[in-house]
This record gives sequence, structure tokens and C-alpha cells, in this order.
Amino acid sequence: MARAATTADAFNAVAEPRRREILDALAGGERPVGELVDLLGLAQPHVSRHLRVLREVGAVVVRDEGRQRLYRLNPQALRPIHDWVSGYQHLWNERFELLEDVLGDLQQEDTQD
Repeated sequence: MARAATTADAFNAVAEPRRREILDALAGGERPVGELVDLLGLAQPHVSRHLRVLREVGAVVVRDEGRQRLYRLNPQALRPIHDWVSGYQHLWNERFELLEDVLGDLQQEDTQD
């Protein structure tokens, strides 16, 4: 079965670790491509390619300001990922509660020794 293009949806676009790094950087605010190049330590053409993919799925928005292109995060495009992951939150909460119980038991054992 052929793999879907990385631009098909947000899930495929963020499957690439460097694209997630770009999204993390843009979560702090709008940035020019040169700043993203410096942060990631990649060549400008590589960053631009990743930004193109993220733009195509709507995860980032670009605007021109003079000679610079400024990129910003569009969190609404990541909503499908949030919605899907949210379906598993109850499982994580249950596991964290179990872990808290185990840690509590271990703490009690330590204080009794």
C-alpha cells in the first residue's frame, strides 16, 4: 500500500521530527526563516522545504514584511491531532493514578524503615 504524501494532512506533516521542532519554535511567536535556520542548524533550503509542507496543511501561515517572510503557527490546523490524542487522555490519567499509588506505597515503605 502506498504511503500518503506528507502534505495530505497534519498527522503526516508532523510525523517528521524537524517539522515538529519548527512548530515548537513557532509556538513562541512569529519568526523569520533565518531564525529558524539558526535554531535548527539546518541549511535554509531544508527549512524552507519543511515550511512548505507545514504551509500546505495549514499548520503555519506566512506573511511578507519588507524583504523578510515571517512564519507563525496556526494552531487550528493541528486541531485534528489534538482531538485524536484527547481520546486517550483517560488512559494516561488512569496510569498516572496507578503510578501515584505505587510511589505512595514506596514512600511509606521508606519512612517505615
